[in-house]
Amino acid sequence: MSAQFPLDTAIAHPPAPASAAKTSTRPAATAKAAVDVRPLSSRHAALRAFVRNPAAMAGLVLLAFMLVLALVAPLLYPGDPLDMVAQPLLWPGQDAAYPLGSDSLGRDVIAGIAHGARISLSVGVVAAVLSLAIGVLVGATAGYFGGRIDDVLVRITELFQTMPSFLFVIVVVAIGQPSVPVIVFAIGLASWPVIARLVRAEFRALRETEFVLAARSQGFSHARIIFQEILPNALPPVIVTTSVLVASAILIESALSFLGMGDPNAVSWGSMIGQGRELLRTAWYLTALPGAAIVLTVLALNLVGDGLNDAFNPRLRGR
Repeated sequence: MSAQFPLDTAIAHPPAPASAAKTSTRPAATAKAAVDVRPLSSRHAALRAFVRNPAAMAGLVLLAFMLVLALVAPLLYPGDPLDMVAQPLLWPGQDAAYPLGSDSLGRDVIAGIAHGARISLSVGVVAAVLSLAIGVLVGATAGYFGGRIDDVLVRITELFQTMPSFLFVIVVVAIGQPSVPVIVFAIGLASWPVIARLVRAEFRALRETEFVLAARSQGFSHARIIFQEILPNALPPVIVTTSVLVASAILIESALSFLGMGDPNAVSWGSMIGQGRELLRTAWYLTALPGAAIVLTVLALNLVGDGLNDAFNPRLRGR
């Protein structure tokens, strides 16, 4: 899914007249007004477009269900999901106490899915936040200052992009220990170049606009211009891309766990699939149920991302 937007989606500020910038007796208020004028009508239109998108709302409801399941998992299933509590290989519906059955060691499948939602979603969200922080910092610095700083940061970004992301994550996890913090760090470190290139492109388009020049004429610091003036206007495509990063992080963590490189002390959807693959012909539900949870979560994130894309892009909003 492309997260590129036309220039007019990011630049919605009316230009601040040069005479006003020179003659105003309240320069800070004038510059802030130039930044705050953009949004209300545009934001309301984007919100209405998102709410009226049935696919986006379906994805949002599905994602909310997964989040609620992850939050209430310790209340619904307070024990350790790795405990052997039932007869091995109970099929779904065979025992009312274990509605989704049990695995080859007698562990409750539904408890594993509920607790696995906590691990999979937390890994996806935290890894996306980490990559977002690194990517925004690198992309904003490169796009705003340009010159040699831009050249150096672009080369560093390209260096990370030349390495296959999944293999890079495997190497980092293999060097460290296979634990949830190490997996989160590895995924975040492998995913930030996408955000960096997007933010850099937005900053290069916005850094010479009139509202930025007006802020410079008021003597605002570089940090204030970057984070308070330009970054809010570059956020829509970044938000859309972040939803894709969360989905990608969940898939990468699942693949690692499937290969046996996940945290052995935590239950995730990928580890459940990996443990059930040897019984795929005789007890296919052990892989199908956690696999369905992954599919539904990633589908929900993609639907929400598509809805945000349509809402923030005026060319797609009325389609």
